[in-house]
Amino acid sequence: MSENHILRDTPIGIDAKGTRIESDSMGQIEVPANHYWGAQTQRSLVHFSIGRDVMPIELCRAYGIVKKAAAQVNAADNRLPQWKADAIIKAADEVIEGRLDSEFPLFVWQTGSGTQTNMNANEVIANRAIQLLGGEIGSKKPIHPNDDVNMGQSSNDSFPTTMHVVSLLEIENTLIPQVEALISSIREKADGWQDVVKIGRTHLQDAVPLTVWQEWSGWAQQLDDALDALRAARGGLSQLAAGGTAVGTGLNAPAGFGTAIAARIAGLTGKPFVTAPNKFAALGGLDAMVRASAGLRGLAVALMKIANDMRWLGSGPRCGLGELHLPENEPGSSIMPGKVNPTQCEAMVMIATQVMGNDATVAFAGAQGNFELNVMRPVIVANVLHSVRILADGCHNFRVFSVDGTTLNKERIRQYVDESVMLVTALSPAVGYDKASAIAHRAMERNETLREAALESGVDEATFDKYVNPSEMVGHGLAGA
Repeated sequence: MSENHILRDTPIGIDAKGTRIESDSMGQIEVPANHYWGAQTQRSLVHFSIGRDVMPIELCRAYGIVKKAAAQVNAADNRLPQWKADAIIKAADEVIEGRLDSEFPLFVWQTGSGTQTNMNANEVIANRAIQLLGGEIGSKKPIHPNDDVNMGQSSNDSFPTTMHVVSLLEIENTLIPQVEALISSIREKADGWQDVVKIGRTHLQDAVPLTVWQEWSGWAQQLDDALDALRAARGGLSQLAAGGTAVGTGLNAPAGFGTAIAARIAGLTGKPFVTAPNKFAALGGLDAMVRASAGLRGLAVALMKIANDMRWLGSGPRCGLGELHLPENEPGSSIMPGKVNPTQCEAMVMIATQVMGNDATVAFAGAQGNFELNVMRPVIVANVLHSVRILADGCHNFRVFSVDGTTLNKERIRQYVDESVMLVTALSPAVGYDKASAIAHRAMERNETLREAALESGVDEATFDKYVNPSEMVGHGLAGA
């Protein structure tokens, strides 16, 4: 490396005002002088200033991983001088660390291949690398955004590669730990209630009894099963499109580039990334993202069921079911003093609703692949990452501010069991279905207890007590059938 190529310890930032002139294949354009992005990023800001939905910053940071891995591979194969690679890698590290977040301003609603975001990453890394080498920002010398940072790549393979990288990282590092923590909390609460018998409900009507443990164990199992399905979807995300370049043939990428960059990305992230076995499928479709979104939807379905059950079981405090005491976190009404609402449950239901809507968008967009390319990528990754984030945050808050602090109203639970007519189900083997049905109808019509109705119908006390014992009606052992 010559004296001109020494990597300097230059602080992040550009001390300049006004604009500078940068150029691309379309010509020259003014760019804010205090930012690292270049001409193509600036054109995107002009042509795609739509709404307020910006590209997820997690995706932009993950682009740093992809660009760093590419520089490592290109340097190792002597296609990129080591001094250039070192500068690109240092700039990419700053992207990964979030130190250049303010340099990624682009909107979701852009070119469907994500070209502008790929070029945003190339331009930011190139200009920061130029600064680190003491060059003139915007000159493309000695680091060129296309020739050097984008070497061996196309937006058509680097963007789906980054989509897979960020989606797998966010699912595994952000979402799954929160779901696992919620499952543990639900199971821990349930374990303390193994001997609490409550009345079951089907069709929103009274049913036979079960224990609180059994009910809550069902919730935990639903989440376990949903998590298994989500984990199963990770395999597709681990396959990377890099090396396919424009249409899957790998034009302008050297032989073995896809395998090498996947191995580098695996090393950088600690995740089992591999090169996609068929680059035409990797570019033409986004099926792995669709499957991952479906896994997120499945998790949302289970969470909605649990949140709805909890808010109904906690309804009241005096005129609802009132079996659960949910934590009181904030006032519930601006007009009714003392009112407290099941707000965490409501938030979770809204989150689940949004995730289902996101998944509908992802599925529809995933079906829009045409020939060699799916050009709905930005909206797909934005929706998947949005689902991951709100599910992760929602599971955390639902656990901390609702599940962990929930207690039982044992008096109300016992009252419902004592008053239930559906306990007559246990009497049916002894007296027959028809007579048991008649006893139930008599109890409801005459407002009698089940015991009173049974004894008045000719059932002797010993038979009633033998069969109608709620604690014996919850399966083989109180912990489960």
